[in-house]
Amino acid sequence: MDANRVKQILSSSADIEVKYNGTSVWIDQLNEDGRTATVHLRGPLEERSTVEIGELIEG
Repeated sequence: MDANRVKQILSSSADIEVKYNGTSVWIDQLNEDGRTATVHLRGPLEERSTVEIGELIEG
């Protein structure tokens, strides 16, 4: 995924599924470096992680 798509997903009101290492995640923000994003798992756990946006897969 690229930074422009991350921005589109963040600004969309739709529920767009994004996966990181095969696990569904929510994107919280695109970080200032433009190469990483803060995400958290879908579900009850709110643990946040910083990941490379190139490792995020839509769908």
